[in-house]
Amino acid sequence: MRDRLKGKVAIVTGAGSVPGPPDRPPIGNGKAAAIVFAREGASILAVDVRLDAAEETKRMIEVEGGTCSVFQGDISRSQDCQAIADECLKIYGRIDVLHNNVGIGPRRACGILEAEDEDWDRVMNVNVKGLFHTCRAVLPQMLKQQSGCILNISSVGAVLHAYPKLFIYTISKAAINTFTKCLAAEFADKGIRVNCIMPGMIDSPPIYKEILPLYGGDIEKMRKDRNERVPMKHMGEPWDIAYTSLFLVSDEAKYITGQVIAVDGGLLLMGG
Repeated sequence: MRDRLKGKVAIVTGAGSVPGPPDRPPIGNGKAAAIVFAREGASILAVDVRLDAAEETKRMIEVEGGTCSVFQGDISRSQDCQAIADECLKIYGRIDVLHNNVGIGPRRACGILEAEDEDWDRVMNVNVKGLFHTCRAVLPQMLKQQSGCILNISSVGAVLHAYPKLFIYTISKAAINTFTKCLAAEFADKGIRVNCIMPGMIDSPPIYKEILPLYGGDIEKMRKDRNERVPMKHMGEPWDIAYTSLFLVSDEAKYITGQVIAVDGGLLLMGG
């Protein structure tokens, strides 16, 4: 353990992980971030809609000597988000970092004519309204402290508009980018920084549930295709998102706010 986040308290939403393929560790972006933050001295409140997933993250952190508590919550519910902030203050007495990692896609790829109201509402309630709830819950404490850092996870999909079948997802992620900039502008003079990461093609557990069916269940075909589409010729790992997150929430990035940073192996250089 080192001390880049020593003495800080971090709420990480989406800190659990869904199961992945047998040849990959079951570690997604949120879980990796929680582990890295803890290694650097932060006390973690690991939040997930699945308590068992958050408990597994806690176990991994504690095995390494870190500090972690868990909370089961659904960020699309305002009362859950307020309870998350209250629990963090009850346990640790402060909130220094909010890492907003929860995000979902539509149940099926579709354009506007095929989309259903239910799918639109479901994605927007989690991806966009969820951030509204979590940020609104933690900002009073950060204002009281006159310090804090919020980090949102978006997607390169936010700026790629050539995939009409993903338009609900694209719009939700574009909203996160703008949400980040609006919040950063509002609180820049209050000691609160707000930034955003746009992951590119990351080899994380969710793709084996959400993307693999598009390849007929052929894992190697999916991996080969995704690797070839990236200029660096390989997908990233959740750890790539976690270490970028670490920098942005640490004091090393104390003069950075309102930024949306792609971690994509150069994918956006090729237009996706």
